[in-house]
Amino acid sequence: MTTPLWKSDDAVDATGGHASRSFAVDNVVIDSRQVTKGDLFIAIRGENQDGHKYINAAIQAGAAAAMIADDWEGSVPDDFPVLRVKDTMDGLCDLARAARNRSHARIVGVTGSVGKTSTKEGLYRALSLFGKTHATKGNLNNHYGLPLTLARMPGDCRFGVFEIGMNHAGEIEPLSIMLRPHIAVITTVAAVHLEFFSSILGIADAKAEIFAGLDEDGTAVLNRNNPLFHHLRAHAEDRGIRNIASFGTHPDSTFQLLSATPNDEGGSQIICSHSGQTITYVLGAPGDHWALNSVAILTTVSAMGIDPVAASAAFATIEPAVGRGAQKVIALAEGGQFTLIDESYNASPASVDAALAVLCEKEISAGGRRIAVLGDMLELGVTAPQLHRNIGTALRTLPVDAVYACGPNMAHLYDALDPKQQALHSEKSDGLVAAIADTVRDGDVITVKGSLGSNMKPIVDALIALGPNPNQMAAG
Repeated sequence: MTTPLWKSDDAVDATGGHASRSFAVDNVVIDSRQVTKGDLFIAIRGENQDGHKYINAAIQAGAAAAMIADDWEGSVPDDFPVLRVKDTMDGLCDLARAARNRSHARIVGVTGSVGKTSTKEGLYRALSLFGKTHATKGNLNNHYGLPLTLARMPGDCRFGVFEIGMNHAGEIEPLSIMLRPHIAVITTVAAVHLEFFSSILGIADAKAEIFAGLDEDGTAVLNRNNPLFHHLRAHAEDRGIRNIASFGTHPDSTFQLLSATPNDEGGSQIICSHSGQTITYVLGAPGDHWALNSVAILTTVSAMGIDPVAASAAFATIEPAVGRGAQKVIALAEGGQFTLIDESYNASPASVDAALAVLCEKEISAGGRRIAVLGDMLELGVTAPQLHRNIGTALRTLPVDAVYACGPNMAHLYDALDPKQQALHSEKSDGLVAAIADTVRDGDVITVKGSLGSNMKPIVDALIALGPNPNQMAAG
């Protein structure tokens, strides 16, 4: 028999609330649209929505109980259990802290300007080889997502992997204190969220807040390639953290990436070294950025006392997620095929560089072209025009045959291109859909990249619709 995630007595002890009747739940949910049978629905009051409006919808979806605010004056069926608390957001955080307190799992916190989701997913796969592992689902990494993920952690997990995101200073520190990680990973610091920071140094300071909850006996895992490595290390040392491990191509890295060679299966053959030992493994995802992520993962598991060679066995089956580099070979109705690389979920200067590197590594057949479809990189503030222009200048030297661009900032990139690369610029993505779909031919490789707010998904959908199975995006 499966042990419930939360029993009413435990939830009452954690929150100081009052339960109308006993209950046992298997999951915690704050979105009524995601409720399934046996869930605890927490009615969060946010800036734009009040979850109490959706309690009846949650009940109809099968919720086993609901956490509600003391001052809510609505009603539920007499036999439906409710846990009344003073504030439901505080109640969620109380559950999160109680879940952390009862857990004996080794906990990893992951942050960084780019690569944190991929690193988190890779860590989940690697650690799952050695025991029950709980991890952040999707992108639940903010002040709602992290306590929700913690509250969902079963008491018998051996490992926990938590992604921590931010776009303002001061957001990571309270989350780290709540999480109390044994290992804190900063994948890198780059020009992301500059709209809210005066400099990249400010971003580094904000990322270093992850050390706030790290025990003095814990380990900070840092990117040795990053120019701000020493700055981040100093932050860790100021917090009393003595164990600093690093990863990268730098010769002083604890785990040094020696080579990443593309293979015939669309991934890479990786060679790295650690303490004089050479480790060779297959990585299912392409690109130097994925190679670096994998070495960050080995650095982390090694700091946890796990054999990195054994952990590297998890990498062969890693594939980029939809919107984060997933690849699909799509057959054309008139014959032939093309490859779509879907990077439509997010974009920053560093991640665009990485996506373009993967595009340029792809071999093309006779008559095929490398095509980049790029949407605005958002939250870059006053630096946005120059950062976009810089990528356009760099593109002039790359083997990219055509560039389609959308958004006001992408106009700066487009103007910096070699005229031979300029295919079309539009203020919005829907202005590119028809032109891109019409231009595709046999042998093309097309990367679609942009911040979520630049709405590149319709372009991805239009390209997938050219094939016989438009409802599926899979690695090719």
